[in-house]
Amino acid sequence: MIALAASARALRVFQVVWMLGFLVGTTTHTADLIVGGVNACSDFPLGVRLFWVSLTFLDPAIAALIIFRRRSGIVLGIAVIVADIAVNWTVFAMVGGLSLFGVISQSLFAVVILVTARSLWRWFGPSSPRERGDVTGEA
Repeated sequence: MIALAASARALRVFQVVWMLGFLVGTTTHTADLIVGGVNACSDFPLGVRLFWVSLTFLDPAIAALIIFRRRSGIVLGIAVIVADIAVNWTVFAMVGGLSLFGVISQSLFAVVILVTARSLWRWFGPSSPRERGDVTGEA
């Protein structure tokens, strides 16, 4: 029983870490837009800027999905963090203007995401009636 409680506690910690990590991203991108407006990060290529602006909406969506224990949040979270570190490391190496601390801490967050995703996937369980086999007419 103690192992089960510790496991449930660890899963809650993983859930909170995911949520907080994506909410930190939300505040970062929101602050950029508040301070810089439509010209936020204007020193960077347009595609990169559009990607970063999209994270202003994707990051809180992921946090909400994780709060409500939706598997789609895990899939979207992995896709976003992998794309984000790829973009940020590329910008860091080729253009500059990003902090080493930022790209390293974000990469460490990505490692946490990848290491904990399977546990959260199992804990969240099937998200849709089709995944659970509750669809009528199914054998």
